[in-house]
Amino acid sequence: MTAPALHPGSTAADVSATLAALEDPKARAINERHGDDHGVNLTKLRAVAKQLKRNPELARELWATGGSPERLVALLISGPRDYAAADLDAMLRDARIPKVRDWLVNYIVKKSPHAEELRVAWFADPELAGSGWALTSERVIKRPEGLDLAALLDQIEAEMRDAPESLQWAMNECLAQIGIHHPELRARALDIGERLQVLADYPTPPGCTSPFAPIWIAEMVARQG
Repeated sequence: MTAPALHPGSTAADVSATLAALEDPKARAINERHGDDHGVNLTKLRAVAKQLKRNPELARELWATGGSPERLVALLISGPRDYAAADLDAMLRDARIPKVRDWLVNYIVKKSPHAEELRVAWFADPELAGSGWALTSERVIKRPEGLDLAALLDQIEAEMRDAPESLQWAMNECLAQIGIHHPELRARALDIGERLQVLADYPTPPGCTSPFAPIWIAEMVARQG
């Protein structure tokens, strides 16, 4: 069956049918290696969202389907001010797929008027701590006033090596961003990274920056001139 042509008046069922028609076994194999559970090429998924345009009501219907491609489209056709803090908290708790969580935090929560409220709550919640650290990294870069950066380094030093993988990545990003954007703490950030050796052996493709914090920090500082 041919999937229906999409337009701003399309229904959630129309969108689901189109996404199902875009399912590609090769894309699924790649996505599953990263913990994702669908086979829709993300470029094609973005094209679906572009056809639908901004539509917060449809976004909620797509999110409610529980399907990962539908949820990714939902995040692309809605905006940070379309959700209350309680909505975003419930959405993150319900989102188990890494790409869905990543897009929810980066495209919606980071730009939400509720970002700081959620950062504090999630930072202290073991289930959502990775997202709390991601929002903290955003503040380290853009609005560090009021953050105890030295205390963050203390916590990273004590906990990052033995943290679960997703939390370890989020803490490592915060370590790197402190080192990149706060010269007064750079030496300590570099020292922590060297001693913990977290992601030191991570395979990095040519032309990409290693996620190992000392290399990451050094390369980004060098680019600053």
